[in-house]
Amino acid sequence: MALPGTRARGWAAAAKIAQRRRHAEGARGSSSRAPPSSRAALYVHWPYCEKRCSYCNFNKYVPRGVDEAAMRSCLVTEAQTLLRLSGVRRVESVFFGGGTPSLASPSTVAAVLEAVDQAAHLPADSEVTLEANPTSPSGARLAAFGAAGVNRLSIGLQSLDDTELQLLGRTHSARDALQTLAEARRLFPGRVSVDLMLGLPAQQVGPWLGQLRMLLGRCDDHLSLYQLTLERGTALFTQVQRGTLPAPDPELAAEMYQEGRAVLREAGFRQYEVSNFARNGALSTHNWTYWQCGQYLGIGPGAHGRFVPQGAGGHTREARIQTLEPDNWMKEVMLFGHGTRRRVPLGQLELLEEVLAMGLRTDVGITHQHWQQFEPQLSLWDVFGASEEVKALLAQGLLLLDHRCVVVAGGARARRPREP
Repeated sequence: MALPGTRARGWAAAAKIAQRRRHAEGARGSSSRAPPSSRAALYVHWPYCEKRCSYCNFNKYVPRGVDEAAMRSCLVTEAQTLLRLSGVRRVESVFFGGGTPSLASPSTVAAVLEAVDQAAHLPADSEVTLEANPTSPSGARLAAFGAAGVNRLSIGLQSLDDTELQLLGRTHSARDALQTLAEARRLFPGRVSVDLMLGLPAQQVGPWLGQLRMLLGRCDDHLSLYQLTLERGTALFTQVQRGTLPAPDPELAAEMYQEGRAVLREAGFRQYEVSNFARNGALSTHNWTYWQCGQYLGIGPGAHGRFVPQGAGGHTREARIQTLEPDNWMKEVMLFGHGTRRRVPLGQLELLEEVLAMGLRTDVGITHQHWQQFEPQLSLWDVFGASEEVKALLAQGLLLLDHRCVVVAGGARARRPREP
């Protein structure tokens, strides 16, 4: 968290770093598309928040103070180390999540992006997303993030009802949310996503649909609908367990979701994933990598990754988790160059299970060509064609399997689009 007196200098430095990166891109020209084994997305976790929301169990901390220079240095170091270990030569998207990454300085964002571009290659038109809460960034600060290299915002709006926002422990009001959204759209036209929650305690279908329709009059081209999950250890979970709040009604939540899908479809949005809707082609490139089981590197405390450590001589994809607690993570990065706490090699069956679980969340399902990238010996027909369980799902109209793909019928899917 930057001190007020350093903001102008930090933003100017961020702009200079981003400008150097763009100039370097122009000098070396556009590189040809690298093979899948040398491409990856990159997630950066900023673990700090001003306040812990009542529903959140993410890896986040509310510190008395933050040594941002140390955190910046460690994020840069770990990015360099994991890019070297992975053998990744092209980073196709970067996502700054948290926590509340909009509390970081733009110069921190710029430093990470420059390190990524120097260690691998980050094309100038790559999607670079920053999560932001409606209370943390001013218009000038959002503009500074843009100068640092961010070109897409994801705003944690969550609700347009002040009572619900208080229940969730959010620090912003509905008015704050709409003002931030308007400023974000001015600065990042066509590149702003918003989150809206459903299934809250005592929430009703009609008022929630009213919020959604109001948001449709103000939002950009990407919207995510998330059902509340009561997580053990959160304040909201405790309140429901003690009877202070009513338990969310799953039937009402299902009705909200189905009605919300219909409203968004009528507004021209494509439901390209269970919780995600886009129009005008504004799909999240970064999240699409997850759903297509592409490689991704996780940088920062508690971040997760999936990649083959080719640079270290590895040939098997690993699931990696970084050390959770920020101070311990920084100590490990300073000692070893990275804070990887756990490495789990993924067997072929585990990898194919992930391909299925992630791909079936999308409206294109799993195409035969996509499946063959992970399993060239056995086709989708070989795996599922003789299955009695699959035959039953096909007969019930719950699953489709044809010459194009296997896909859940009627879930996220509304049509058969080409893959993005």
